Amino acid sequence: MLLLLLQVLASCLWLGHSEVVTSFESSCPQFFFQNTPPNEALVPENPAWICQRYKNQYYFATLYDMSRRIPVYSAYIYQPGSGKRPNTWLIEPQLISPAYPKTMERERTLSKEIKITLEEIGKHQAVLQDYKNLTGLNRGHLNPNSHHSDFNSRTATFTLTNIVPQNEKLNGGAWNNYEQQTMIKNTKGCNNTYVVVGAVPGNNYIANGRVNKPSYIWASACCELNTKDRKTWAVIAENDRDEVKSLTLGELEDKLTQLYGRSRVSLFDSACPRK
Repeated sequence: MLLLLLQVLASCLWLGHSEVVTSFESSCPQFFFQNTPPNEALVPENPAWICQRYKNQYYFATLYDMSRRIPVYSAYIYQPGSGKRPNTWLIEPQLISPAYPKTMERERTLSKEIKITLEEIGKHQAVLQDYKNLTGLNRGHLNPNSHHSDFNSRTATFTLTNIVPQNEKLNGGAWNNYEQQTMIKNTKGCNNTYVVVGAVPGNNYIANGRVNKPSYIWASACCELNTKDRKTWAVIAENDRDEVKSLTLGELEDKLTQLYGRSRVSLFDSACPRK
């Protein structure tokens, strides 16, 4: 009980700086071009806005669907670098309670040190057990570790709030080619490249209905060539085929508007060209 009270007190002292936030604009706008996140057309019924924090630093932002237990999208600045691939997986304590730590942690750390059960951890997010014994699927990053320049930023991408069940052939094939080759080609001459990568919910689930298997995976980018000029690009892939289709930003927004069937989707500030 004393530990819980201390955690609540710490949460109050850090008010406004917690990882699960009320809006990206007020807490971690730096990951979006012109500090403008995608509009509300993508917001699910049970959302969580997460400023992804590791070792007391924000590295990217994720809109998370707590009912389907998958990210809607992750947004980051493209800063690729070479280095060792992390081998740990993390979860988001504040999806359990705002009284818990404001930085991503290992499941076993929470269960041993704070005595949180796996059932409590998994109430609003995926856990490692959900991704065990998959057939034809694996843990697909929306924000890939290879798009970051140092070990801490790469480690931060290994949170299950940045992961979807992705077709293993797509993840290791055409999607990997996009992440590793197309992005390098497309970002030549860019001073800054803002990226939003997302997943459209599907009709199927893994882990006995706990985690949604997306129907589509998509990515978009807005590149600053200089203070006046910008270029954009986008791709989309069905999550059961090893094929990536290239689109303009406007075409992707049209497609997502159709798939979600809500209001018009806008992924970037209007200064990013749609054609």
